[in-house]
Parts: sequence; structure tokens; C-alpha cells
Amino acid sequence: MMIVGLTGGIGSGKSTVAKMFEKLGVPVYDSDHEAKLLMVTSLTIKDGVTRLFGEDAYTEGEINRKYIASKVFKDKELLKQLNAIVHPVVREHFLQWTAQQSAPYVIQETALIFENNAQDKYDFTILVTAPEEARIKRVMTRDSMDKEAILDRMKNQMQDADKIPLAHFCIENVDLKTTKRKVKQLHTKLLALAAKF
Repeated sequence: MMIVGLTGGIGSGKSTVAKMFEKLGVPVYDSDHEAKLLMVTSLTIKDGVTRLFGEDAYTEGEINRKYIASKVFKDKELLKQLNAIVHPVVREHFLQWTAQQSAPYVIQETALIFENNAQDKYDFTILVTAPEEARIKRVMTRDSMDKEAILDRMKNQMQDADKIPLAHFCIENVDLKTTKRKVKQLHTKLLALAAKF
């Protein structure tokens, strides 16, 4: 089965694009959503996170997101260590999920493919881009975050200009109608590629 990685910086609209692929019948694994669940259900992750951040990392069995976010987005080394705990468990879970699918190809929606030098784990990669100002505006509206917090997160992600040469396909997500058309075209192309697998 062909495995496609879908990525994009915060506010680029990669989840919107993922939903468009889903509507076309493509199974999509939402890494962010699954990671959140695994951070509560996986003992491997819970032990690692508690060792890294201390007892405050969990409150009544739930992950203390605000506490962890306040630590990692100002400390690249700490973020790296957190990712090293979470990502292998998510990867294993994704592969188990993939084995249960029967579509010509699946998509793993994940934020940090190129940052983690993980592009070799995919047959093809799709990068969703959008102008920085549009991305900031979207996140401010969606998450009620202030601009400084968003910029902090952006600093932990590679610039689009550095990611574009690494991706097999790029979708600039500015206007939804155009994005939908590009997704349909790319889906046709990916089905043709999947037929060779």
C-alpha cells in the first residue's frame, strides 16, 4: 500500500486539506489527534513524559497541555526530547492502523515531517503552504492564541521555502475552491501512482 505524508506549518490548513482527501475516500491518520490520545493511554509515553516534565505533566490522568506547551515552545531541546518519546509510539500505531486499511493509498497527516527528517518514511509527501499573515490570522481565530505565541510555534517549524524543495507535491491553500480543485487533481495523480505499487 502506498503511504503519503501530508504536512504543513501551523495555520497552513493541512487539516482542511486532509478532510478534502477524506471526502474523496482516502483513509487519513491524524497524527496530532492520535498523539493526544496516546499521551493519555500509552504507558510508554506517560512514563517518558512524567520523567521529562515531572508530576505536573499530568493532572488527574489527563495531560497538562498548558504546562507542557509553556515549557517546550521556548526550549527546542526539550521539544526534541518530547518528540523522541511520542513519535516512535505514534509511528507504530500508524503502521498498525495502515495494515487495517484497504484503500489504494493512505495519508498520514503530521506536522513535522521535514523538521524530523522523516520524509524517507513515505512514498510521497504533500506540503500545504499559505502566506504567513494568513496563517497567523487563522490560528488567532481558531485557537484564540495571541500573535507572539503563534510566532513562537512557527519558530520551531522550518520555513516553507526550505520545505518546498523537499516535498513531492505542494498545495498553496489560500482560497478553498482552488484548494479543493488541486486536491482532486492530486488525488487522481496519486491513484495512478498507487496502481503501480
